[in-house]
Amino acid sequence: MTALAAQAQTLTQAKDRISLFREHLQKKREELDERFKADDSISDIIHSRAKTVDEVLRAAWGLYPWGEDIALVAVGGYGRGELHPYSDIDLLILLEDGNSEDYRDALESFIALLWDLNLDIGHSVRSIKQCIKTASEDITVATNIMESRTLAGNDQLLDTLLEATTPEKIWPSREFFRAKWDEQIARHRKYANSEYNLEPNVKSCPGGLRDIQMIGWIAKRHYGVESLSDLLPLGFLREEDLSILRRGRDYLWTIRYALHMLSGREEDRLLFDHQRELARRFGYEDDDARLAVEQFMQRYYRMALALGELNDLMIQHFDEAILRACEAETILELNPRFRVRNGHIEVTNKNVFKKTPTALMEIFVLMAQHDTVDGVRASTIRLIRDHRELVDDKFRADPRNRRFFMEILRSRNKVALTLRRMMRFGVLGKYLPEFGQIIGQMQHDLFHIYSVDAHTMELVKNLRRFTYPDHEEKFPVASRIVRRMDKPELLYLAGLYHDVAKGRGGDHSTLGAVDARVFCENHGLSNRDTNLVSWLVEKHLLMSATAQRKDISDPDVIRDFALEIGDQVRLDYLYALTVADINATNPTLWNSWRASLLRQLYAETKRALRRGLENVIDKQDWIVDTQRDAMRRLEDHGFEEEEVRAIWNDRGEDYFLRERADDVVWHTRAIARHHDMSKPLVLVKKSSNVDLEGATQIFVHTLEHDNLFAVVAATMEQLDLNIVDARIYSSTTGYSLDTFYVLDADGKPIGDDEGRCQTIVDFLREQIEHPDRFPEMISKRTPRQMRLFSTPTRTTMATDINKACSVLEVITPDRPGLLARVGRIFYEYEIKLMAAKITTLGERVEDVFFITNKKKQPIKDLKLCEDIQHAICKELDEQAAAQPNYT
Repeated sequence: MTALAAQAQTLTQAKDRISLFREHLQKKREELDERFKADDSISDIIHSRAKTVDEVLRAAWGLYPWGEDIALVAVGGYGRGELHPYSDIDLLILLEDGNSEDYRDALESFIALLWDLNLDIGHSVRSIKQCIKTASEDITVATNIMESRTLAGNDQLLDTLLEATTPEKIWPSREFFRAKWDEQIARHRKYANSEYNLEPNVKSCPGGLRDIQMIGWIAKRHYGVESLSDLLPLGFLREEDLSILRRGRDYLWTIRYALHMLSGREEDRLLFDHQRELARRFGYEDDDARLAVEQFMQRYYRMALALGELNDLMIQHFDEAILRACEAETILELNPRFRVRNGHIEVTNKNVFKKTPTALMEIFVLMAQHDTVDGVRASTIRLIRDHRELVDDKFRADPRNRRFFMEILRSRNKVALTLRRMMRFGVLGKYLPEFGQIIGQMQHDLFHIYSVDAHTMELVKNLRRFTYPDHEEKFPVASRIVRRMDKPELLYLAGLYHDVAKGRGGDHSTLGAVDARVFCENHGLSNRDTNLVSWLVEKHLLMSATAQRKDISDPDVIRDFALEIGDQVRLDYLYALTVADINATNPTLWNSWRASLLRQLYAETKRALRRGLENVIDKQDWIVDTQRDAMRRLEDHGFEEEEVRAIWNDRGEDYFLRERADDVVWHTRAIARHHDMSKPLVLVKKSSNVDLEGATQIFVHTLEHDNLFAVVAATMEQLDLNIVDARIYSSTTGYSLDTFYVLDADGKPIGDDEGRCQTIVDFLREQIEHPDRFPEMISKRTPRQMRLFSTPTRTTMATDINKACSVLEVITPDRPGLLARVGRIFYEYEIKLMAAKITTLGERVEDVFFITNKKKQPIKDLKLCEDIQHAICKELDEQAAAQPNYT
């Protein structure tokens, strides 16, 4: 009997016993937390925590009268003797025959005592027979029983249960492995089969603690070993593998323990705010190239990747040894170095890579070229891991390896899969050292949801998807472009290098272009191909920036972009790269609106290139064409030319430059039918423009007033609509013609919901008619993740001489009511809005406003420019600071 148990026996009052146990637990917790802060062995701390709880549970158990037919058993993680500060304490109260009536009062009192101690108890009361039945039906229960130990009571009961649940009785190792593997597959799928989650779960994500436990469970079930070290004599695990597992486990334990301490509860998710705090606690500091949190997370991701890779290797070993042990062998000889055994490639002897280092590249070429290869044998994976250090400068300079790598890129199949395997096995980062530097590198924002290397692999996969028939509907233009390319390998190269210089400091596009050029020259590409790849890397952000931040209905914007592009080949390659890049950055960014912007920019640029760069766009021709087309259609509807000209006469040329003939017809017909011009006209429709079909159009024709944009923006917020583009026109007769392109809260057009459309029309009319009753600013909860990325607002202002306006750019965290607040400031400073480009990138918005003073001239007063920007920054930042601290 321990001193704690003996002292508890002397106490007669329940409250005194509770105080005793609580004080003991608190004292031990504080001691362990101090040891943790002092960087003591995390393994000793975790096991000491379990021993502390063991001591309390045994002392508490000893307070009640028990017979020889009952036992207190620790199961699951606690059964392994591992316990974090706020982990569940899983208990099994094991009965010999299932009759618990004699112990009802004692059990209720015992469990109540544990709850009073604030222990996170999970318990069940079962007989041996019930346990056997439940375990035979539930793989999780069977697994928990495998990791059980008796805390108090009759030891023989657990021995009997363990004997009755051996692989010979239930869950043979073959069935057990298949069930646990399926369990892991489902768990990994929940986290997108990637170690690189923005807020990873250190327990359940790929490369997490559960993956380590998975290896132990299968080894114990099939081989009967008690620890992973017992696998060493069997050849399934080696000392270096065991070292990785232990270091990885201790690293994840350290993070998990810190998470529990930081949150004051069981928390296994590395949430953004926790990442920042842990980076600080673990001694990381910001530098010129990367934030402390990015350095911390890169280490986490690299450790998770190493554990995930080892998990893959061990699962492959177990698959061969357990599931496929009885399969008839089918062997296909590929060459003297490699063969395919039951669909998995392997070396013909263990010295292949040592004698012929080029085989480290050749094996991936064979996997790409042979459909019969489904994977790699575990023994060969291990050999690749053992010999990847041979990929050095001499290896990289070998013409055979350079030729092999280009063969992979030029393969008709499995390009993305092969590159991913090369990365997974550690060969790609060795062959391309610049790529090796970005492995596990993350960017601490909500825009990039993958690490740089994972994003790159996803981009290449997207480029391959463009060649698949089932992706043609989603990516019609990109699919047509890529399928007709003579050299798609140049696109894959640009994809590999487009972000390779991130984290070095400086412009990653420029630095990456230099790396890409060196690669191309070393691999014998022609000057033309080299220039194309290098240009694509340098300009890979150009098309998305132009489409999302500039007015692509402006002929001058199209002309400047076309001049930058130069020819159709570059346009095709850049379009495909841009679409793949956006989808690989964050799939939620790719909506119908962004797709339509890129399609429109591609189509207009293609048309401009066909006309010839020396005279890309003729504004007057553009206006005449639009008016002629619109007039013809209006005449078909019974309009006379004089009637139409009377409506058009008060409009500037900008209207006919930026609006399509279809929409000019739509507006004109509605205005002609609108008899009370003192009342606002509001129209809603899904865009008929193929290039802009990704949004719903809202057209407002009303008497001008200075507060109009602010009112409309606030009203849109109340209607739960997001403005993605705004085109503002003023007539010479005092009317405003405004077109807003909107999406709903899910980033989709409103569609054909007539009821919703009518609600929008009615509410907008009411608000516009009473501009003095400014709609109340929306006060919605800011999502936790966005609140964490609250950074100061940044603004810039410049003069666009061609458009005779000032261009205001606002970069700020996204939040409800943002546009309405900006609109109010425009009103206060008597600013007229000509157009707006609204771009949301994860947690950040990058909005561009084309504005003038009240005389419709650019704002040239520098003091006024500074005041406007200061007012916007102050308003938006004060709003962010006032947001409720929701989680």
